[in-house]
Amino acid sequence: MKPRISRGAVTKMPTGIEGFDEITHGGLPRGRTTLLLGGPGCGKTVFALQALVNGARQAKEAGIFVAFEESSRQIVANAATFGWDLPALVKKKLFFLDARLSPEVVKGGAFDLVGLLQALEEKAKEIHATRIVFDGFDVLLSLLDDPAMERREIYRVRDWLARTGLTGIITQKSGGVEADQRYAFLQFMVDCVIVLRIQVVDGSAFRSLRVMKFRGSGFLGDEFSITLGADALQLATRGPVELTYRVTNERISSGLPRLDQMLRGGYFRGSNVLISGAPGTAKSTLAGLFAAAACARGERTMFVSFDEGSAQIVRNLRSVGIDLAPYVTSGLLTMHSARTRGPNVEDQFGQLKALAIEHQPRCLVIDPLSALSTKLAHVASADAAQRFLDMLKVARITVVSTSRMDGLSTNEATTTGITTIADTWIHLSYIVRDGERNRALTIVKSRGTGHSNQVRELTLSDQGVTLTDTVIPQGSALMGVARWEWEHADRAAPHARR
Repeated sequence: MKPRISRGAVTKMPTGIEGFDEITHGGLPRGRTTLLLGGPGCGKTVFALQALVNGARQAKEAGIFVAFEESSRQIVANAATFGWDLPALVKKKLFFLDARLSPEVVKGGAFDLVGLLQALEEKAKEIHATRIVFDGFDVLLSLLDDPAMERREIYRVRDWLARTGLTGIITQKSGGVEADQRYAFLQFMVDCVIVLRIQVVDGSAFRSLRVMKFRGSGFLGDEFSITLGADALQLATRGPVELTYRVTNERISSGLPRLDQMLRGGYFRGSNVLISGAPGTAKSTLAGLFAAAACARGERTMFVSFDEGSAQIVRNLRSVGIDLAPYVTSGLLTMHSARTRGPNVEDQFGQLKALAIEHQPRCLVIDPLSALSTKLAHVASADAAQRFLDMLKVARITVVSTSRMDGLSTNEATTTGITTIADTWIHLSYIVRDGERNRALTIVKSRGTGHSNQVRELTLSDQGVTLTDTVIPQGSALMGVARWEWEHADRAAPHARR
């Protein structure tokens, strides 16, 4: 019998899985077979079931799930956390077949899948199914334990799928080297191979997905991180290649008038501002000034801090004349404090994204971003950070991030790469001279605008925060007591002359 599906141009079956249809330019090959390959716990069953559920809900396509490993009851129960309401779908669009076999049955004689496939074909016709999943196919193969029988049944399933025109998804656990080599021919038989992987780095689990092959279609072959949460499996792409977002010439205050003067009018609305510096150089204070100024303009603002509680931040900023408490009380300012966790910070960036969507801020402070950015060695965490910052950029949210530098070094380079994406970079440092240490501020860069190249002294007191005048009497900028003495002498000079 000839196959019903043409082997010509590949048409796609959308899976509805966030990110996956984007990297495959439409989904899985319709009317063909896809192999999901991966170790335990990496999301094969969730991916396959999610493709069926989304097909039923979004495309009104019926599907069949054949379970060789778990019972169908267990699968339905496990999926309850995703809120799919499988019992309701089972009545209309989904059919689960518990196909677990005992070793005695499989090894008891001339076992084959002919009867099972005949029953499935009848069921597919009855419910007009277009999609089918064979979950845990490797369990069946291991029971056969005969290379010739294994190949015979695999080819039988492949030919059956081709004849019926169903879009097939086969899941297979990757095991040891011997098992992988034994079933490697499966990868050559199918039209699409998707590899799922789970990797543990410093105690944090990173899940990823890679399309290994896709006959007749282009695809993005990079490894993409995936998350398994309340919304089931989601794939994190790196966003569009082309950066397109609106820009404006509108300026907003940094909260420090003299800094606004140095920037020729303040920060650009929607820009990304980085304040770097050693501990104690007043990075959080400048971030607090920005948040207070935004709230004073009546703009919704969000202040995210790591490893320091919100109440403590409010108290500390009050000591230098920055009072955020009224804005917190009014709801104009949302403060979120959290501890950083292991190297996988995807969840934390996801949480920040959800908070930003909920609160809809026009201005955002992340203090310090380096608490997360130092954990970006893994590509998944780096991608999560980039996606979050891209989202803020597109939403025209002005972001002020602080970045902590170790020690009292005035080295302006950071190892995180954040500086490359910052539109404005302000660096704070200590200058130690004549037995005293003073804070100094300089603008390293500010894209799209001229700015002062002077190093200004930053002072904090009960009366507030200010940048002092630049005093360069003999080619050397004076700070601290030396500046105060020179200014005092300069003011006294006219009287002496009189």
